[in-house]
Amino acid sequence: MKTPSLKGQLATRLLLLMSGMAAMGIAVAILFAPSAFYAANGIEFGGNINLTNELKAPAGVLLAAGLVMLAGVFRTQWITASLVAATAIYLPYGLARLISMAIDGLPHSGLVSAAVFEIAIGAVCLLMLKSVPGSRIALATSRGETI
Repeated sequence: MKTPSLKGQLATRLLLLMSGMAAMGIAVAILFAPSAFYAANGIEFGGNINLTNELKAPAGVLLAAGLVMLAGVFRTQWITASLVAATAIYLPYGLARLISMAIDGLPHSGLVSAAVFEIAIGAVCLLMLKSVPGSRIALATSRGETI
């Protein structure tokens, strides 16, 4: 099995850096300034502590996932786990937003942009997994199997 080129490693690490920083930035904003963060997209809490609490819980998951994504920037042995984490966070978020748009209608433009960003990052991370030696996706595709 071939090792990814230096250019490929750099691209993967830059993708993970961007993915991890975005995830962590969003998580920190939700955890420590949720009203301001959500107000940018027209979402108001109206002093609802229960809603604030409910929205902060997934921010903890997003923060942890962001740390895993960043681990792949600095540790080669974490690249596969980092790409899986980025794919598992960004693709479902973006696809869930699309489902919501189909059912509920178009939200604020910032949320539509978020869906585009999430799907794009998630898809690129999924494609990058194909180039990581030893990943199940790389092994399966090298054998001609479908995932």
